[in-house]
Amino acid sequence: MADTTTMNEDPTTAPADERAMRLAKRQALIDSGEEAYKRFFDQTDHAAELAQRYAGLAAGENTEDAVAVAGRVMAKRDQGKICFLVVRDGSGDIQVFARVNGLDEATWARVKDLDLGDIIGVRGTISRTRRGELSVMPQSVELLSKAVRPLPEKFHGLADKELRYRQRYVDLTMNPEVKDVFRKRFAIVSAIRHFMEGRGFVEAETPILQTIQGGATAKPFVTHFNALDQDCYLRIATELHLKRLLVGGFERVYELGRIFRNEGMDYKHNPEFTSIEAYQAYTNLEGMKELTQGLIQYANAQVNGTDVITYQGREINLGGTWPSRPMT
Repeated sequence: MADTTTMNEDPTTAPADERAMRLAKRQALIDSGEEAYKRFFDQTDHAAELAQRYAGLAAGENTEDAVAVAGRVMAKRDQGKICFLVVRDGSGDIQVFARVNGLDEATWARVKDLDLGDIIGVRGTISRTRRGELSVMPQSVELLSKAVRPLPEKFHGLADKELRYRQRYVDLTMNPEVKDVFRKRFAIVSAIRHFMEGRGFVEAETPILQTIQGGATAKPFVTHFNALDQDCYLRIATELHLKRLLVGGFERVYELGRIFRNEGMDYKHNPEFTSIEAYQAYTNLEGMKELTQGLIQYANAQVNGTDVITYQGREINLGGTWPSRPMT
C-alpha cells in the first residue's frame, strides 16, 4: 500500500477539530436515518483464511467467489475513481479495491467518506490485482462502527510504553504482533489445563477474598466486607486453600488464578497477575520437578511444535531431561 493520511500519535489527545469532524459525520449519519453502530453483519470470511485459500490465484486474475469480510480501516488511498482500503480483522489484513463504476452512488459516497479507524463490513468477490495484491472487489460496503478518535500516526506507530500498557486496546489495534503474544498465552493456558487433567489433577477455584493473608510474604490489598463489617484481603497466594483440599481428601489439586500483591509496579510487573500452584499427595521434590518439566515441555510442544525456542536472541532447547541444580 502507498502512504496514507497521517494521524495524531496519541488517540486520547486528538486535535479538537479532528474529533469534531468525525462527530459531525456521525451526527449526519444519524440525522439521515442511518445507524452509526450496526448491530449485526454476517462475516463469513477472514483475511488469513482468504490468503491461504487463494494463495495460487495469479496476478490479474478475477473470480466470482463471493466473500463477506469485516474489520477496521487501517489505511486508505483515494485516487479519484478508485479507492484502496486496508481492512484489518482478527486474523490479519486484506485489501479492498473499490471502483466508482462498481458501486452505486450511495455506497461510493460512503467509501469516500470513511475515516481511518472506522469498522466496516464488505461483501464482494475475490481478485488479485496486477501488482499481486489479494483484494476484495466490493459490491456493498457497510459502516458498522464510526470511529470518533483517530488512530496513532502510522509511521511512528505506538511506541510509548506507558500508553501501550495502559491502553492495550490501542496497542492491539496498531501492533498486530502483540495479538500473537495473546494468542500464545491463550494456547499455553489451554495446554496447561489439558496436561494437568491428564495427570489426574482437579482444578480448583479458591476464595479471592480472605480473612487472613497467607501462603506467601507480600503486602496485601485491603478491602471491607460490609455484610460482616470485617476487613478482608485480596489473596497473595492460592496455597492455603489448596492444601485444605488435600486435607479434605483430594490427592491432586491445582489452580490457575489471579494473585494480588500491593507492591512495586512497572511495565513488566503488575500488582495483579496469574499464577499456577499445584499440590500432589504421596510424592516428593523429585516428583514435583518431573511435573514442572513435563508441564513446560508439553505446553511448549502444543504452542510452538518444537523443543527449541529463541529467548532474548538465544536458542534454548527445552527437550530431554533437564539438569537439576541446588538453589545455593
